[in-house]
Amino acid sequence: MRQQVYLDHSATTPVHPKVFEVMSPYFVERFGNPSSIHKTGQSVRIPIEDARANVAMALHTDPSRIVFTSGGTESDYLAIVGLAFANKDKGNHIIVSEIEHSAVMQATDFLKKFGFEITYLSVDNYGKINIEELKSQLREETILISVMFVNNEIGTIQPIEEIGKIARENDIYFHTDAVQAFPIIDIDVSSLPIDLLTISSHKINGPKGIGALYVRKGVKLLPLIGGSQERSRRGGTENVPGIIGFGEACRILIENRDEKAKRLAEFKEKMIKIWKESIGENYFVINGHPTDVVPSILNVSFLGVDSHTMIMTLDMKGIAVSGGSACAAGALDISRVIKALNLPQDVTRSAIRISFGLGNTEEQIEKAAKEIAHIVKSRMGKRK
Repeated sequence: MRQQVYLDHSATTPVHPKVFEVMSPYFVERFGNPSSIHKTGQSVRIPIEDARANVAMALHTDPSRIVFTSGGTESDYLAIVGLAFANKDKGNHIIVSEIEHSAVMQATDFLKKFGFEITYLSVDNYGKINIEELKSQLREETILISVMFVNNEIGTIQPIEEIGKIARENDIYFHTDAVQAFPIIDIDVSSLPIDLLTISSHKINGPKGIGALYVRKGVKLLPLIGGSQERSRRGGTENVPGIIGFGEACRILIENRDEKAKRLAEFKEKMIKIWKESIGENYFVINGHPTDVVPSILNVSFLGVDSHTMIMTLDMKGIAVSGGSACAAGALDISRVIKALNLPQDVTRSAIRISFGLGNTEEQIEKAAKEIAHIVKSRMGKRK
């Protein structure tokens, strides 16, 4: 069987071998319910809190500020819906960007049914919001601003500190979905003006089905799931193996984040260099901000080759890339994020996302880059 070249790490990542090793005992030998008062149950309570400490350390905060959830989507819902209902006496207006993750969009759509008003901030051609537009949309009734730290499709980094300062100056809560930022950027919530922050395990080589929400002290949230777990902020029996794996993934991330970012930046540069030499700069366009962007994501349009054709052709060659968010999987239409950039039609129709991570090698990057170049030359009738 041909070995696949996996270049869709923004969708999900393989579990790190050490993470899998650490999780394994909690499926069979240490299977207790941490809410039980007997020794079998209590034997897993300390490991859960150790894992929580690792997650907190990765964000430079106190473990009591970390709420475990089922993943990024639930964390976004808890942050937005939970805060809105808990603070509806203060106002009913929420501001988000138009390129937020679908979880945020669905949460705000849900709130509309209960009388909340939502303002969607536009973005420029690079995917950045306009700070002056944000300021102009503030109202007395505004209770929350939610802008993602790094966009999951184009990798653009938003001016998070500036947004947070505006929110704080106006006594407005600020939430950021940092699911794509957390694997690459060292986020210090003790110094950044952030009230709520979403992260997910399976984006950092941890298991699926587990995520976390950072909640600054004093922020009121209405729990979406009742129960005494997670300090009554999120009920339900804890996903013990998932939490243990998430904690270990965070420990590994802390040790290797800088080295990882450097390696992924080299992969991105190598790929672009190969395309420049083989097909020329006139046949592809890099989407997203030229400098304020994470090295893990490369969104690129190959002019004359539509996204669907490129993705399917590469898949047949054993190379996995995507057209955008995995949460829109099955929908090979142009993503709303790419549409929001207001790029030329030929650029919009041909955009694909390549994302790098654990397991990728220079040989794989070279193979994928050359295969893409071959597809482009074949479609454009160029032969070299």
